[in-house]
Amino acid sequence: MKTFLLRKVHITVCGRFKLNDMHILVNTRLLLPGRFTGVEWFTFETLRRLVKWHPDVKFSFLFDRPYHQDFVFGDNVQPIVAHPQSRHPFLWYLWFEYSVPKVIEATKPDLFLSPDGFLSLKATIPQISVIHDLNFVHQPEGLPWLTGWYYRYFFEKFAEKATRIATVSHYSANDIATTYNFDTNRIDVIGNGVGDDFFPTKEIPDLLELDSKPYFLFVGSLNPRKNILGMLKSFELFKLKYNLPHKLVIVGDPMFKLSEMQSFYSAMQFKSDVIFAGRREGSDLNKLYAHATALWFVSFFEGFGIPIIEAFRAGCPVLTSTTTSMPEVAGNAAILQEPENIEGIARDMYNLATDTLLVDQLKSKGTLRAQYYTWDKAAERLWDCINKSL
Repeated sequence: MKTFLLRKVHITVCGRFKLNDMHILVNTRLLLPGRFTGVEWFTFETLRRLVKWHPDVKFSFLFDRPYHQDFVFGDNVQPIVAHPQSRHPFLWYLWFEYSVPKVIEATKPDLFLSPDGFLSLKATIPQISVIHDLNFVHQPEGLPWLTGWYYRYFFEKFAEKATRIATVSHYSANDIATTYNFDTNRIDVIGNGVGDDFFPTKEIPDLLELDSKPYFLFVGSLNPRKNILGMLKSFELFKLKYNLPHKLVIVGDPMFKLSEMQSFYSAMQFKSDVIFAGRREGSDLNKLYAHATALWFVSFFEGFGIPIIEAFRAGCPVLTSTTTSMPEVAGNAAILQEPENIEGIARDMYNLATDTLLVDQLKSKGTLRAQYYTWDKAAERLWDCINKSL
């Protein structure tokens, strides 16, 4: 391990590094154990494949704090730690505009790949920004004010700076091109995938609160753009109108501006049937999918919607939204409903709870649809994007 100070930027370079023809510097600052959401899974799954598939290419993985060895995917990966830890808008700016350029100066990469979209405006090498969606433009109320302002101000500049932009859906590609007046020929739709953890299983979920009752499942962050309030309203109406024994299991971490949701929840007649299960991953999450009556995923805004594909893989029917990327991802394998239509959503929940023929058809279609989205395909498309950037 070698540590050095370059113009007051502290950089730690670990391990040996052989010289090769291509050198890619990758922003891996979000790879933190136990804290994965869609962006982190995209980063993890695509990079571990590229490292394995291209042993002759050297990758420098750039972290902002001590890293976990599980994220060093091969001998052709050199981990680098550059401070400060970038977990606040002011520190984002310092890291990308001062630390990253110094790492580039010290390591001489051919390309900077940023799976979370942030670029260095000072860097002069080719850069790829993976912009998953523009929720901060269309749903700014779901973010703290300074965070939302930073995203809106700087991502337009990142788009101007990018050699190419990668994204995860055709919806997001069109949105990026329109919002930032960006050439569509320089946007690559990479897609997402699903890990091997998701498959039909007879193992029962480890959730005592279920008490052997059927349930609807939500997976995602508790954020206004996920239509959490609409979910509670539609579940309450479903229980009031149809008198069925179902519960609602909510998997995910709370985020911002949830006071309205909390107020409604406190006044719910059936709040005892709402289970906040926190973060679940791997086999725990798979069992919840596999035994759910359906996945409830009627968001206002998604750039992709990975839970849709996870549910398909686990044999779980899906109720999702008519908006943004969700019809594209779900295809004809899910029930689509307008996120504002609470009565329509409750009716769809009733149909999913009672119509076994509909459920069987959705499961069959979902299994086929899931095959379209794999991490292998996403990694191949990302590699094509890299080659077109050099």
